[in-house]
Amino acid sequence: MTLALLALHLVLVGAVLPRWLAGSRRLQARPAAGVALWLALMASFGTALLLAAHHLAATLGHRPAGLAGLLPHVEAGPATDPHAHGWWAPAAVALALGGVAVALGTRAARLRSRHRAVLDVVAVRDRHHRALVLDDARPAVYCLPGRRARVVVSRGAVELLDERRLAAAVAHERGHIRGRHHLARLAVDTFALPLGRLPLARTGRAEVALLLEMAADDAALATATRSELASALCLLATAGPAGGPAFAAAATGVLARVQRLGRPDATPRPWVSVCRVGAASAPLLPYLLACARHP
Repeated sequence: MTLALLALHLVLVGAVLPRWLAGSRRLQARPAAGVALWLALMASFGTALLLAAHHLAATLGHRPAGLAGLLPHVEAGPATDPHAHGWWAPAAVALALGGVAVALGTRAARLRSRHRAVLDVVAVRDRHHRALVLDDARPAVYCLPGRRARVVVSRGAVELLDERRLAAAVAHERGHIRGRHHLARLAVDTFALPLGRLPLARTGRAEVALLLEMAADDAALATATRSELASALCLLATAGPAGGPAFAAAATGVLARVQRLGRPDATPRPWVSVCRVGAASAPLLPYLLACARHP
């Protein structure tokens, strides 16, 4: 029964919910809550997968003890036995995933450090925009997050955008830095590394990337108007090269972001509370399924 419930949970979270949530305008209206929900679903799937493997490996001689099974110091009643097997296997897997996340984060930080060292030599600091201006004719505005963060603006972008549009693009990048969006990207990349074909990993990775851009757009609106930011994104997307850094202003979902900036926010506030409750409870649900008493 426990394995059946966990399997159902894995199917719903890993395949059904991602297709239902993809492109949700309600999540896009509150992108920070949307990112938290996607990360919670990934954590819930990973927890359920570990618990399913744990129960499958320990099927013989195992009878669920309810929630008391999570508390070793609580004695079970006479009709049930507590979980008698150890948790070393799930702990080892979780530790391995943590090691992968640390390795990916360290590699990304090393690459950013090298990029930063080059920029500090070849770029010129613009105190007015608090950014580094790179002598490159290709229009680009991007940031290097983490410690000693940098916002980089190319000469092509300075020539392409007027003062207000350039300030809006720079404010967007500062929104990435203040929000520490690179940490969310690191968590998603770690999840997608072993599960890249899973709809939750594939769709969630793209959705989180788009929602982080929208969250940075919202941060930029504190100092820029919607029209200024939208026109800056359009100009950079049409004049700039394909691709670009992960947190380049016009590298991800420009059309969806411009459409969002052009429509009023009609999302009811209770929906934000639903997202927050879902994000807080989703990682705990597999434990309730795994430890519930069954006949």
